[in-house]
Amino acid sequence: MALFYSNHTNPQEMWYVLIGIPGKEDLHIWISIPICFMYAVAVVGNIFLIFLIMTERNLHEPMYLFLSMLAFADVLLSTATAPKMLAIFWLQSMTISFGSCVSQMFFIHFIFVAESAVLLAMAFDRYVAICYPLRYTTILTSSVIGKIGIAAMLRSFFICIPFVFLVYRLTYCGKNVIPHSYCEHMGIARLACDNITVNIIYGLTVALLSTGLDIVFIITSYTMILCTVFQIPSWSARFKALNTCGSHICVILMFYAPAFFSFFAHRFGEKTIPHHIHILVANLYVVVPPMLNPIIYGVKTKQIKDRAISLFSSIITLLK
Repeated sequence: MALFYSNHTNPQEMWYVLIGIPGKEDLHIWISIPICFMYAVAVVGNIFLIFLIMTERNLHEPMYLFLSMLAFADVLLSTATAPKMLAIFWLQSMTISFGSCVSQMFFIHFIFVAESAVLLAMAFDRYVAICYPLRYTTILTSSVIGKIGIAAMLRSFFICIPFVFLVYRLTYCGKNVIPHSYCEHMGIARLACDNITVNIIYGLTVALLSTGLDIVFIITSYTMILCTVFQIPSWSARFKALNTCGSHICVILMFYAPAFFSFFAHRFGEKTIPHHIHILVANLYVVVPPMLNPIIYGVKTKQIKDRAISLFSSIITLLK
């Protein structure tokens, strides 16, 4: 493996080297096989889910519209990372320009924060549906859903755009090897020969005040949902109400658990967690949840499952 070093301090002229999973270069080909499979399933599954929701009028409800936003974000997240990852594993195409690296960094963080906002919106949707069922359609109108989507994107943009300025303001003086498969904020910042305290503080602040607050509000929503559900006298009605939240809870756990493991391991666990484990989890994070989300909703949501079965039956009939 050839490593390229540069003495340029002008970021515009720098090229970085992404080395994939450090210390496991001999396993790159084997690791790439499941990652490629999961990426293909994620893209096809989420695009198919969006198609179902957009073409079936019965699915033009708030929960499914939020789900289509989540599916779209999943496609973007996996596509922003997996192709370059596979190029590293298959073709040893490890170099990336500073500008491309920063662009990838921005889109990864932007999509992550936006997806967190969508999950919060989905929790609010379940809260309204269970706690205020008679007002559900009047509270979550098409106009309100559109405004929530726009607000999620604007919030994510204004939170993540400072990352670009924070890495551009740093001075770089030679180090350009990133022990990762894709570019992210602290991976770039740690190559600078400047003080990166501001980068660290801002990264922690964003994690706590954006996604951290989202988690707090999601937990609050589900606490109120549980309080309402356990006031229902019928056990079957309780189970039906909780069952509508099951898919969302699974998606929340898949989204936040590996993300926060990666976040805290990168900042506080470098001496206790092997670096290749951290990078492997980070790699799987951008393909596993996007792959599983449409499967979970397809299996656990009757309307989506019925529509998918009907569509496949029609296709099979036409092919006969």
